[in-house]
Amino acid sequence: MPLEHPAGRISCANNSQPNFLRKQSPPGPTFPLPWLVPILAVVGTLAFLITTPHGFLTKMDMVGYAVCHRIASHSFAIAGHQLPLCARCTGTFIGTLVGFVGQAALLRRRRAGEFPPAPILVILAGFTLLWAADGANSYLALIRGPHLYEPQNWLRLTTGALNGLTMSALVYPVFNFTLWRHPTTVGPHPTTVGPHPTTVGPHPTTVGPPLTERTIRNLGDLGLLVLLEAGLIGLLLTRWSFLLYPLALLSALGVLALLTTVNSMLVLMIVRRENVVETWREAVVPLLAGFIVSLVQVGVIDIVRYMLTGTLSGIPPLG
Repeated sequence: MPLEHPAGRISCANNSQPNFLRKQSPPGPTFPLPWLVPILAVVGTLAFLITTPHGFLTKMDMVGYAVCHRIASHSFAIAGHQLPLCARCTGTFIGTLVGFVGQAALLRRRRAGEFPPAPILVILAGFTLLWAADGANSYLALIRGPHLYEPQNWLRLTTGALNGLTMSALVYPVFNFTLWRHPTTVGPHPTTVGPHPTTVGPHPTTVGPPLTERTIRNLGDLGLLVLLEAGLIGLLLTRWSFLLYPLALLSALGVLALLTTVNSMLVLMIVRRENVVETWREAVVPLLAGFIVSLVQVGVIDIVRYMLTGTLSGIPPLG
């Protein structure tokens, strides 16, 4: 039954918001110069493919080179070729990619824009603390300092994957809340709109703005995502030779997916176009803008690092 309110008409059906609470689109296009962004994305991709060293695996290495030390002793090698990222970064970036896909496809929270509940956040924080503790121990061992245990690549991979899950659980809802005009909602908030409760039928009720849907609702959701990460870990530890190219590609995609997600949000805020996208077709342009910024970041970091170190693997004199 529709309810009248001085600021607008409120509908209790379909979890819709009152008119006065709905986000208003700014004037003009969803994104400025939408025709130029795809052109720049194509030019940037071609520039990367042409200017980087020859070979598919080497080009994947160049993406990893921008974010990872790539020390050989800290990395997995498959079929005699070192993966683009060290064991810890492989877990972190592919784990983040798996977390994004898991929340969107497995949990079907494609536009969920709310953080997980506090107990889940505590567990996720624990994952990151494990990652940090193992990283500190590994660094101390690398510089021949006192350390609690001998570092192992399987442990680097595992703690990295858990940290990647944490990163995906924090970045994904912020991305959805920034990008979409209407993030998914789960029903009206139990607060009163206006000065007095509204009576519907024989019982008084209150009406408020719908609650934004959580990306991870409970331990069951978290458990499913952890199982996905465990599958990734188990698959990589087999080191089957045919996995070399897929894992190299996933490593590069994990880096670019995280960078593009974050950079897309920054671009949207800079051009003041957050919360205006309504369809995936409209989302393509801001995502491509974030991808362009990510390619520039990767290219600049690669150039500066090579000028400083003179090598595409490791960090002299550490390894």
